[in-house]
Amino acid sequence: MLEIGLTYTARLIVSRADTALVMRSGDMPVLATPALIALMEQAAATAVRPAMQEGCTTVGTRIDCSHLRATAEGHTVEATATLTEIDGRRLVFAITASDDAGQTIGTAHHERFIVDRARFMNRL
Repeated sequence: MLEIGLTYTARLIVSRADTALVMRSGDMPVLATPALIALMEQAAATAVRPAMQEGCTTVGTRIDCSHLRATAEGHTVEATATLTEIDGRRLVFAITASDDAGQTIGTAHHERFIVDRARFMNRL
């Protein structure tokens, strides 16, 4: 059952594949903003997955992210998503990401929608 406060923390050890240089979002060998956003979305999706009805999932529809600090390869990043609002099929999350030094490296406001998997895929 979905309820406010569901939370999950996703972890990532920053590899070369996660860097702005490789992802082409910049030219530095540090955690790319797209990789940070993917980690944040992973945390949100995973937080509510056990509460989804059979055949349903969530899809991300909006994220307002601030990437505040750089993280080098080899360091660990954690993103913790907490469900803060339920409005019908619309779910809202507050997300905070931190590095292995305990520094906040990013924050986000994220929205996901509950969808029926089969119906969603049939519309494509």
